Amino acid sequence: MTSAERAPLADVRTIAVLRPNALGDFVFCLPALHALKQCYPAAHVLYIGLAWHAAFLEGRTGPVDSVAVMPPYPGIGVQEETDPRAADAFVDTLRAARIDLAVQLFGGGRHANPFVRRLGARLTVGMCARGAAPLDRNVRHEGLVNRRLQLLEVAALAGAAAWPMRRELHVTADDLAQAARLLPPVGERPLVLLQPGASDARRRWPVRRFAALGDLLAGEGAQVAVNGSADEAPLVRELIAAMHHPAIDLSGKASLGALCGILARSALVVSNDSGPLHLALAIGTPAVGIYWLTNLIESGPLRQEGHRAAVSLRVHCPVCGEANIKTRCAHDASFVDDVSQEEVNALALGLLRERRGLDLTA
Repeated sequence: MTSAERAPLADVRTIAVLRPNALGDFVFCLPALHALKQCYPAAHVLYIGLAWHAAFLEGRTGPVDSVAVMPPYPGIGVQEETDPRAADAFVDTLRAARIDLAVQLFGGGRHANPFVRRLGARLTVGMCARGAAPLDRNVRHEGLVNRRLQLLEVAALAGAAAWPMRRELHVTADDLAQAARLLPPVGERPLVLLQPGASDARRRWPVRRFAALGDLLAGEGAQVAVNGSADEAPLVRELIAAMHHPAIDLSGKASLGALCGILARSALVVSNDSGPLHLALAIGTPAVGIYWLTNLIESGPLRQEGHRAAVSLRVHCPVCGEANIKTRCAHDASFVDDVSQEEVNALALGLLRERRGLDLTA
């Protein structure tokens, strides 16, 4: 594609961005959203997402100006039954907004690209897998790639070639107030947040090692808090019970806004590859991420300031020996348990001491 074919569109008033995904996926697209807003500062960026996007982004400074909550739509991230009339009405509402530029950041485009083409935009750009209907300008969707870079490539198709290298997510006064109600300030002790869960059990570092790390950081003077969803509460309780120092149980208690406030107050986060890890990095909180090889390739952050990665190179399931790169076996055994205690301890202590302004050689 020539530079002329990547040129910005003139007189853009409304940009629609399709990405009705989960928390981590939303964070992955923040660089692309910032790039679009920097290229088209006067344009209204309309994010086509889910109800949680609307609640989370309301009143939040950033590249998104408003959210259109997508009803269940065939093939686009929904399990429930779809209502064709509701889907058609949603498309009609978007068409009435007179969209100039429509950006597909959802996936390969089998279902998403026909939806985006229905919006009647002057220019459509996005990802396109083999066999999917193309848009006006396309990035091939296939293989193992860094998702943030891939989405920036999509933004570049619309002329958004620059990304401002700064914190990607704004923390609001309400976030901080929610955090203070849930977790009152701990004085001068640095707050450290541990995140032992992950949506895929193969990405979970052993709880006993998180507990040993928590005791080490508490011994450095940190106040340790352990976060997790309500479903992860047993995991959080197991971790805290294995510690010798006291820790705060946040499982199932923090709203997304409160979590942002807690992350902003934290001196350090240590986490499996999960939404809260990527949220912390987007906010600018120093974090140690524990990654399985392929996950670091896909989800590694673009800004490396304050980020440390502990990586497992394991490919084969420790139970059945099957390679889990292109296919997944039936077992949930950890693929990151060969990341050593010593490695994570050193990375976490280094970042904590940096944050506290201590000599790393002390």
